[in-house]
Amino acid sequence: MPGTQTPLGLFGTEDLIGEDDRAIRDTVRAFTADRIRPHLADWFDSASIPARDLARELGKLGVLGMHLEGYGCAGTTATAYGLACMELEAADSGLRSLVSVQGSLAMYAIWRWGSEEQKQEWLPRMAAGEAIGCFGLTEPDFGSNPGEMRTYARRDGEDWVLNGTKMWITNGSVADVAVVWAQTDDKIRGFVVPTDTPGFSAPEITKKLSLRASVTSELVLEDVRLPASAMLPEARGLSGPLSCLNEARYGIVFGALGAARDCLETAIAYAQERDIFGKPLASYQATQLKLADMSLELGKGMLLALHLGKLKDAGTLTSEQVSTGKLNNVREAIAIARECRTLLGANGISLEYPVLRHANNLESVLTYEGTSEVHQLVIGQTLTGHSAFR
Repeated sequence: MPGTQTPLGLFGTEDLIGEDDRAIRDTVRAFTADRIRPHLADWFDSASIPARDLARELGKLGVLGMHLEGYGCAGTTATAYGLACMELEAADSGLRSLVSVQGSLAMYAIWRWGSEEQKQEWLPRMAAGEAIGCFGLTEPDFGSNPGEMRTYARRDGEDWVLNGTKMWITNGSVADVAVVWAQTDDKIRGFVVPTDTPGFSAPEITKKLSLRASVTSELVLEDVRLPASAMLPEARGLSGPLSCLNEARYGIVFGALGAARDCLETAIAYAQERDIFGKPLASYQATQLKLADMSLELGKGMLLALHLGKLKDAGTLTSEQVSTGKLNNVREAIAIARECRTLLGANGISLEYPVLRHANNLESVLTYEGTSEVHQLVIGQTLTGHSAFR
């Protein structure tokens, strides 16, 4: 007998979403169903993705930098952007990462901190998916502590010369432009680096067990010479890159729930069809207890995400609140994915089902844009007034 309610239907969250935002969400959902889902198992298995083709299609869809104003960007609500991230990650975290890095990191950095010339040069093409961007902050030895980065930019006449290495950079090997953060004699500054600049290279990172349907790279800068106009003029210190990370973390608050929802819907459908000892797996108490608990966490996470979306649309969302959403929703999403895998038994490890693929991807989401421990300490500092980072 089919179920009478969806996990999120229990919470009535549909009534909390405006008609326009719902229409955008449904458009992205239809796109992923038609264009993305049929290929995901193969992309994950081969650890390859047609990133350039997808970028152009995502540009036509209007999701690249969709929450930004002007320069060819759609200027949607923050809630609509979050819901789009949810649908993209319900397909695969790698797809949401492509969009998130493009819009919330590379494009946002230029949109928020760049010169008018930089905005005009890059943002329209990036919004259309004709140019792909990446964001160079993390280094091989400096992830949670980016303020100690070793990449350095020195003045040489009117030019800047950059040297250093960045690691775990989404879109790096296919990017046309990299926003690179470097130490200078005047604090940390950001630079807009065309990837065809001599001395710049981006070898792809292979043998990944997570985010296999995503391009992940190293960035190597060897005497990369840039004109003075390449610097982001409005960003000085860590506040620049951290503001970009806050934008990306907000998308993850919604995105992780998409992966969890896809796992839970898959597990419910499987339990209805799987016959164990002469009756459906769904009819056993142990199964229903698991499904009920997972639905509670998914629904609570959705309520939190929608609330944060309203705060962001109102312009009152704080970084500590984003940390709260990222910590909770990713932590619960990966727990849901792992529990759903148990309901699928041996089938849970097969790419015929999305569950372990989502679980593997969420291992990366749990760590990037701030580890769980970092977000716990952000919250702890907010509650106590004491910093425990050092």
